[in-house]
Amino acid sequence: MAEWTERAELLFKKEGLEKLQNAKVLVVGLGGVGSFAAEFLARAGVGNMTIVDGDVVDITNINRQLPALHSTVGQPKITIVGDRLMDINPELQLTRIQEFLSPERAYELVSTDFDYVLDCIDSVTPKLNLLMAAKRKGVKIISSMGAGGKMEAAKVKVTDISKTENCHLARTIKRRLKAEKIYKGIKVVFSSEIQDETSLKVTDGQNFKKSFYGTNSYMPGLFGLYAAETVIRYLLNKEITEE
Repeated sequence: MAEWTERAELLFKKEGLEKLQNAKVLVVGLGGVGSFAAEFLARAGVGNMTIVDGDVVDITNINRQLPALHSTVGQPKITIVGDRLMDINPELQLTRIQEFLSPERAYELVSTDFDYVLDCIDSVTPKLNLLMAAKRKGVKIISSMGAGGKMEAAKVKVTDISKTENCHLARTIKRRLKAEKIYKGIKVVFSSEIQDETSLKVTDGQNFKKSFYGTNSYMPGLFGLYAAETVIRYLLNKEITEE
């Protein structure tokens, strides 16, 4: 094993690290949630990762997103995050897809080749299609619900989407999934805290996003941490298959 994985090997053991190195994970969205989730996966030793994002760093991202610095404003998130992941693990098998995920592309991207998919999109329609694609293709997925308008870290948890509460995004996604005869069986990260409605801002609707809530520095990263933990612990418990 590489020297930088020494501490991880003490905890995960050699067999665990091998499972992580052989795993293939798809991370869609590299904003406040996805950028942290991708980094946690890379630092854990996940060996094959596909990252998807079509956005560039905006100055308003600086308060919560890993790739966002004054020096990186205007640069593609896929470049900054991808380069960072490769600097963490030079042996990482990394595929970068620089695009805003359209509903149609969601079905194309999700494949049984992936051990897990992390949905870190904050736009409803692409998120919905990614979830439906994973559900119908039998691919494991964890989806980030709304981190905006919330402050209490202790109220963040992982559960089935059918058990979410006090989350406008989850409510919308559940309603849309119900129309597709999907009622449960999708794991999500969400907060049960009631959102601060005074922090809502309406947008022009570009890239399937009509509004957003104010955010702080730690909640999106915490959502990413919970998503990464869920994936890592699942991968560690998988059986090693012989080549």
